[in-house]
Amino acid sequence: MEKQTLGEIAAQKLLGMIQDKGYTAGDKLPTEAELVERLGVGRNTVREALRILMSRNIVTIRQGSGTFISDKNGVADDPLGFSMIEDRRKLTEDLIQIRVMLEPPIAALAAQNATEEDVRILGNILLELEYCMERHEDYADKDSQFHAHIAGCSHNLVMTNLVPVITDGVRVFAGSVRETEYDKTRESHRRIYEAIRDRRPVDAQQAMYFHLMFNDNRYRDEMK
Repeated sequence: MEKQTLGEIAAQKLLGMIQDKGYTAGDKLPTEAELVERLGVGRNTVREALRILMSRNIVTIRQGSGTFISDKNGVADDPLGFSMIEDRRKLTEDLIQIRVMLEPPIAALAAQNATEEDVRILGNILLELEYCMERHEDYADKDSQFHAHIAGCSHNLVMTNLVPVITDGVRVFAGSVRETEYDKTRESHRRIYEAIRDRRPVDAQQAMYFHLMFNDNRYRDEMK
């Protein structure tokens, strides 16, 4: 068995601290100097530990701002090996099909389980998404964030990690679809949000289903 480096040991300690303190996505970690003191190691070891956790998508380093918990929750960029599949068209169709199977009931769960804070954050994401749409700007990142947060609102740990992998996969492998129906797209997102906000699981499930089918038709038209 290979001996662990000081950086790997420090990374394990830091991960334990993150878990013990209950840090969640977006939370800022202590400064490098504070981590040196808490972990009892040198600056270079702390930096190596942070690089290790960053490579695992557990933390993200923002220049000038500090180190934060990643919103990817430690999920690798391509955990299911999608990049190795040559038939991109079939992969995209199958990813969309999986979304239609999974996300409507997830939206229903979100309407049942979301906290007031969850709903507030979802509303803010929606406003940012709508802001991009109104200016006809690329809103793909905000769209992915919207769907990922709905999965988080369900408070199902598996779905919280699985949905971002699938939604990002669709976006990457389908490419950017030319947006021509901003009003319909904006309206479909808002219907989902309002159903979750108002605790209407059946309506949330239905709104998500129609939203995904609308997107499915657009992707298929684009791939013809």
